Amino acid sequence: MVDFKREALVSTDWLADNLGAPDLRVVDASLYLPGEGLDARHEYEAQHIPGAVFFDIDAIKDPGSDLPHMQPPPHIFSSKVRKLGLGDGLRLVIYDQRGIFSAPRAWWTFRYFGHEEVAVLDGGLPKWLDEGRPVEEGEARPEERHFTPRMNSLLLRDREQLLANLTGKADQVLDARSRARFEGKAQEPRAGLRAGHIPGSRNLPFTDLIDAQRQTLLDKASLEDRFTAAGIDLQRPIVTTCGSGVTAAVLALGLYRVGSRDVAVYDGSWSEWGLPGDTPVESGPAPVDPA
Repeated sequence: MVDFKREALVSTDWLADNLGAPDLRVVDASLYLPGEGLDARHEYEAQHIPGAVFFDIDAIKDPGSDLPHMQPPPHIFSSKVRKLGLGDGLRLVIYDQRGIFSAPRAWWTFRYFGHEEVAVLDGGLPKWLDEGRPVEEGEARPEERHFTPRMNSLLLRDREQLLANLTGKADQVLDARSRARFEGKAQEPRAGLRAGHIPGSRNLPFTDLIDAQRQTLLDKASLEDRFTAAGIDLQRPIVTTCGSGVTAAVLALGLYRVGSRDVAVYDGSWSEWGLPGDTPVESGPAPVDPA
């Protein structure tokens, strides 16, 4: 029996053995970037794990924000997931079509809204397919189920809190983007954004937490080594950030696995901080000594 609250990760073997359990729901939370030429919903309808519903990160968002996939108000989130049959009393296993990329964003979102019985499928759909496991096509049509949102504000940071942290430095800030983007050497994929990083932040590309061959999360000892090498003190508060708040959640999942359970995500991430304006920006490498 996997303790979702403690592990936050399940294997394909476990899911295959438990698929169809009355209190278990499977969720495809895939996301592709605009330039990739792929539509996540179309790919889901072509093949998905049996019974899985599609959690559209680009649609389950704050309709009043110009920023990509910001967390919606609780009544909107509740309405959206209720129609997916995802509600109170259920265990949720979330996967994506890459391996580990956007599924942690949905995992963190459910936790933010108070649902703790949620885990990520290690290796996602690629591992499931490589093992010859069954898939189905079309779209699942589940019965609606009530979802009670209980927002956990400890798991989210906004722009004003990150600005205040520049002087208070209560939180360590860890950026999941590539080193070239973090250091300001590469152009941002979203037009109009400045290059660089939040002053004082550290850098750990989310890909460094993933086994490139199997697309699975590294073991706990290796994860801890990666965070320590990036200059992160696991005993102090941590906020993760990235380009738009998606891969920041991969870092949050890795930190959860090594015991840092209340890691927050800066929801606006570089899509907000990097806009022209008065938010300060640094370039160059981050220091690696502990903060």
